[in-house]
Amino acid sequence: MRIATRSSPLATWQARAVAAALEAAGSPGGDIELVPVRTSGDLDLSTPISEMSGRGVFVTEVQAAVLDGRADIAVHSAKDMRSEPTPGLTLAGCLARGDASDALVGLALDEIPHGGVVATGSQRRQCQLAVLRGDLRFTGLRGNMARRIAAAAEPGIAAVVVASAALERLGESHLIAQRFSADEVVPQAGQGAIAVEHRTGDAGTEAAVGAIIDEATTRCVGAERAFLRTLGGGCDLPTGAYATVDAGGRVVMSALLATPDRGDIVRAAGSGADGEPLGEALARELLDRTGTDAAMWAGRVGDA
Repeated sequence: MRIATRSSPLATWQARAVAAALEAAGSPGGDIELVPVRTSGDLDLSTPISEMSGRGVFVTEVQAAVLDGRADIAVHSAKDMRSEPTPGLTLAGCLARGDASDALVGLALDEIPHGGVVATGSQRRQCQLAVLRGDLRFTGLRGNMARRIAAAAEPGIAAVVVASAALERLGESHLIAQRFSADEVVPQAGQGAIAVEHRTGDAGTEAAVGAIIDEATTRCVGAERAFLRTLGGGCDLPTGAYATVDAGGRVVMSALLATPDRGDIVRAAGSGADGEPLGEALARELLDRTGTDAAMWAGRVGDA
């Protein structure tokens, strides 16, 4: 089994987690090999992340390795994937989800001095933190997790915002100054989840991967991706979505979308037996409430 993955330490950790799960499930086929791939998102460190939304800059080259036969499966951070399926590939599902929350490295929110600077390239994070602390200022942030963590110690930066799961997977959770609940900061769709794709029609790989897929996480990420698709294939406005499965087996989801002038963010929540219709319904509700035309945002998706 050959696993295509980005070459960053975090992506490598995720690919190894998939390899370990396959081995634990008794996957046939001998050795498991990682196929590292450098993506356009890894190579371009100058373009703001918000301008790269919807282009699949962290997944396209990894997917190509599967499509052209260099690898059997592709492993991604689910949040990096485009909301529309990729021809020739099947999204098998996700491993059990890690912590989906956002976290501060550096100072906690109430420790940041008035007018302090928080580093994050995500307008989703900026918008929601501005609601919690209207005096904060923001600066962009790019690069791998080590570079982002290091930014917290730079002069003039009070804290950086990163995904809690990334810090935990890299053994750096001790650096977390504050975790935000999903009520405080709605996560990016797919955050904390590891997704696995394979070539459509590859029955052997499909069977092997099917043994490691977590049904609850896959349902939740499916609901969040349906939310993004309904926003017209994505949205370059700040948006977030997070779903869980309750004790009764229903999908419970919260979501947000900024108004077109970015002057306000609107939230919606709901539950349903089937996650994808729920995600679609919440997206339509937010489009209506913000006066946003889905067609004008078509083709752009990600952590805007």
